[in-house]
Amino acid sequence: MYKETVMIHKDIEFNLTDNFIAKYKGKQPAFGPLGYFTYKRSYARDKGNGRTEEFWETCQRVVEGTFLIQKLHCKRHNLTWDERRAQQSAQEMYKRMFDFKFLPPGRGLWAMGTEFVLEKSSAPLYNCGFISTKDIASDFSFPFVWLMDMSLMGVGVGFDTLGAECKEFYLKKPRRTKDVHTVEDSREGWIEAFKRVLDSFTGSNTLPESFDYSLIRPAGSPIKTFGGIAPGSDPLRHLLERTEVYMQSYVNEDKAVDSTLIVDLMNFAGACVVAGGTRRTAEIAFGSPKDQEFLNLKSPEKVSDPAFARWASNNSVTVEVGDDYTKLAEQAMVNGEPGYLWLDNARHYGRMRDPRNEHDRNVMGTNPCGEITLNHAELCNIVETFPSNHSNLDDYRRTLKYAFLYCKTVTLLNTHCNLTNQVQLKNRRIGVSQSGIVENINQIGLREHLRWCDKGYQDLRTWDQVYSDWLCVRKSIKLTTVKPSGTVSLLPGKTPGIHCPHSEYYIRRIRVSKNSDLVGVMREAGYNVEPDCYERSHTMVVEFPVHEPNFHKRKSDVSLWEQMELAALLQAEWSDNSVSITVTVKPEEGKDLARALEMFETRLKSVSFLPLRDHQYEQAPYEEISEANYNVLSLRLKKPKFKTFEAKEATFCDGDSCEYKPPGEYKPPGAT
Repeated sequence: MYKETVMIHKDIEFNLTDNFIAKYKGKQPAFGPLGYFTYKRSYARDKGNGRTEEFWETCQRVVEGTFLIQKLHCKRHNLTWDERRAQQSAQEMYKRMFDFKFLPPGRGLWAMGTEFVLEKSSAPLYNCGFISTKDIASDFSFPFVWLMDMSLMGVGVGFDTLGAECKEFYLKKPRRTKDVHTVEDSREGWIEAFKRVLDSFTGSNTLPESFDYSLIRPAGSPIKTFGGIAPGSDPLRHLLERTEVYMQSYVNEDKAVDSTLIVDLMNFAGACVVAGGTRRTAEIAFGSPKDQEFLNLKSPEKVSDPAFARWASNNSVTVEVGDDYTKLAEQAMVNGEPGYLWLDNARHYGRMRDPRNEHDRNVMGTNPCGEITLNHAELCNIVETFPSNHSNLDDYRRTLKYAFLYCKTVTLLNTHCNLTNQVQLKNRRIGVSQSGIVENINQIGLREHLRWCDKGYQDLRTWDQVYSDWLCVRKSIKLTTVKPSGTVSLLPGKTPGIHCPHSEYYIRRIRVSKNSDLVGVMREAGYNVEPDCYERSHTMVVEFPVHEPNFHKRKSDVSLWEQMELAALLQAEWSDNSVSITVTVKPEEGKDLARALEMFETRLKSVSFLPLRDHQYEQAPYEEISEANYNVLSLRLKKPKFKTFEAKEATFCDGDSCEYKPPGEYKPPGAT
């Protein structure tokens, strides 16, 4: 795939030397228990010769693609380029990836170095984005279309319900015409059809007599350019039909646009993207704590109603220091929602230990997992570092240089949307993250880990100055984060983000397309595989029995206070974006939730909660089991035969919440 990209650029290419690659060819890294399966499921691209990539080939594609982008940037702008020094840096980046000292996000492992991101749009390299509905009265369809567009590109998207404040904004009865709208077999075609339905209810377009889906390739067909498999026409057909019926109900009831409509339409789009099992979608909705209708959207009867798709988003509220959290905390103990975002903290602070500033005053929300603060129509790419895989601080500081360099390089490419490019060029926001934090604390101690954080952050600021000067671009508005991880951290077998392991012995559930060859392979190897209870017709769940070899303590052994304190320490010493944490709350701690929010409201930017027991979700990603049960389940397992399947997964956001809630290119207004 990467070699084809080089051909496009004729005389401009970048390749690691054959002698260097020969040292890694045919070798496997130190995968964790679920690492190789996860890699093959999500990140190994089809080689076109009956097999998929091995990890040494993925590292080569990613590293060569990264340095090719730098080289192209320098050539286009007549900047200095030193091929020898670039080769040395590229080789060290490769080594540190292969040794699991850092990894690009799942998006980067899947898409970096491909023709698509170099020739069409860099959007598939981004983990997450945010879109506001604040201007919905002047351009109703844009936020919904942007979310669906970016979701189809593999981006997890957050959105707000500010458009509900336009109290006098009503939908109109659509004017139906006798034409037939033929849907093109492309993301652009899908988005155009969705946009037409939305616009017909504001009078800016008409509603066709019918939609013709005959050009859409059947389910299971390969998508050669972007990768993955086609879901067929059913998901789009369902989206358009349910959208029309739902919006018509607002017209019939003469009901103004409200937060419920905004959330439901966004969820409809997300459900369409996830259908077919070729992608997983993640959304987060931000509403007002005074909007009772918004707060009630996740009541059990409404979540389970098939007329809606309210499982597709996590729901949070934007709060202020000094708010009363009592009623919100009571609701969180029922179903874990809402989460909380202190918008002023996000706007006025980088690391919470540093002085207040106005650098990020345009923040409107976060990504679905809450670790990145974002402006309207902004994207962010995140890279994951593994401190516990380093022998000392100097080794970790060296890794941070290459983790930073990957992230900064992604910002050199344009997306396919002008509005997004404007924000990207101004902010160049990135997120250098850490996983296995608890493991590293157990190895070197809390104080020493925090020292690593502070020293590492200062180094990243220095590298940002050095590389921004060389590339003649703006410095990044923010640099660091703590993401929840979940999938990428499975490759080296590290605990996700800031969290302790679920327990010493547990079942880890991973979702996979029903059409994937992996389903049969894992069943043949003795693993339990069952339909996904949320997307039963499209997605399967594979269960892995896991033993944590370096077990210290489980989630249930950690108090509410310790979890929040650790998040606050990382927010102070490391993350200038945000820290993603879902605090697990024991039943006896529920009474303390409101007080905890009061005590930490000036030290955190976002937080969410999940009752440790009796939550309402089936097929949770983790389930504790006994040692005896683990032994019984393990005895029946054989080594899966991974050699020949085609990669059919196109995943994006690799956090636990994404797993937990299974939940030509379109050019929106202003696009290039």
